[in-house]
Amino acid sequence: MTLPPESADKTACGSAAINEAGSFPEGGYAGIDTREYWKNWKWQVRHAIRSIDTVQQVLGITFDPEERSQLQKTVDKFPLCITPYYLSLIDTEDYRNDPIFRQAFPSPAELIVENYELSDPLSEDKDSPCECITHRYPDRVLFLISNTCAMYCRHCTRKRKVGDLDSIPDREKIQEGIAYIRENSHIRDVLLSGGDPLMLSDEVLDWILTELSAIPHVEVIRIGTRVPVVLPFRITDELVGILKRHKPIWINTQFNHPKEMTNSAQSAIAKLADAGIPLGNQSVLLARINDCPIIMKELVHQLVKNRIRPYYLYQCDLSEGISHFRTPISKGIEIMESLTGHTSGFAVPRYVVDAPGGGGKIPVSPNYLLTWSVNKVVLRNYEGIICTYQEPAHYDRILCDENCDACKLQLDIEHADESKVVGVARLLADYDETTTLIPENNERIERRDDESL
Repeated sequence: MTLPPESADKTACGSAAINEAGSFPEGGYAGIDTREYWKNWKWQVRHAIRSIDTVQQVLGITFDPEERSQLQKTVDKFPLCITPYYLSLIDTEDYRNDPIFRQAFPSPAELIVENYELSDPLSEDKDSPCECITHRYPDRVLFLISNTCAMYCRHCTRKRKVGDLDSIPDREKIQEGIAYIRENSHIRDVLLSGGDPLMLSDEVLDWILTELSAIPHVEVIRIGTRVPVVLPFRITDELVGILKRHKPIWINTQFNHPKEMTNSAQSAIAKLADAGIPLGNQSVLLARINDCPIIMKELVHQLVKNRIRPYYLYQCDLSEGISHFRTPISKGIEIMESLTGHTSGFAVPRYVVDAPGGGGKIPVSPNYLLTWSVNKVVLRNYEGIICTYQEPAHYDRILCDENCDACKLQLDIEHADESKVVGVARLLADYDETTTLIPENNERIERRDDESL
């Protein structure tokens, strides 16, 4: 049965009675028993909530006129989109502090743009050789194949693109990205992102994966998606079958709070894990949502219990209008201190800052190496116990001059990477004579150069 056109911006019912199982008031919406549609992902997308009035109607809440006006100004700048499923998880008794509500619903604080905030904080556009590709690291690329999301996360680092009709990548743009990957043989890892790649149709996604899998030097394809969190019903048997055909595929999700690990989410994750797809999670550290050691420990435990490896804990980026989500880096260090040694090692993510200006991900962690000398290293453990590690008295160091034929090590390696190292690794390489890395526009060096003229 076709739903009425006016329902495009409405959930299945006009009350607060929806829940994850799909329970609705008698009669459902417009006389239709919507329970049969609840787990249909396309139905969820068609009925995504895009207006403040609908949120008020569904949750049974009311904003005062002044707040309502500020909220509308926020939505006019940064659009609202929430799946009925995700909205149904909100605790209406304490919605202002609810982690689901705070991630999904706009705040007037988004209108505050600090002078250090940027529309493209990671300079992805500057590292873009063609419209859909960001090529920052030597052997891997970010491939933006969609700008559509099931839900618009309020902390999104790509607010400049998501929901922008002018930036939807068409088939021709995607083909340009595939051609770039095909023409650059050093690219072995392709990360599909957006938007959300899994919001594409099965046919389009299958086409992209088929094209990439046919490129000999592409060894692995990764997919970054929030679908298992906000639209778990998208993980259909048909989609899993497509993903399974294109191994090796890795999938990274973004669970930010234990409350998001519902029965429906667990079922979706189980389908992917049972298909042999490795799963990781990239959480974002968010103020008043998960900036708590207890919450974060429970989250990583929920993840590993469901066969998801905690991969990254991101410091919130310097995107426009999200300063109210950011915590001090010291809060992230505190959380890492509470995890390391206090839970299984594989349950501890890497805490990283994605450097502004395109510097890439920089790991940040508590200091466990206290000091060192020629003979000893002084370390401390998670309990505060301080110990020494004795360095070897004799170390037969192998100097690397890139003459692998004469090397003492047994190098039975096919297709060895012959690319030159960059960054700090370049300073450690025996075959490179570089001794100093000098940032561009260093005032002291420029003054020295001027004086030599």
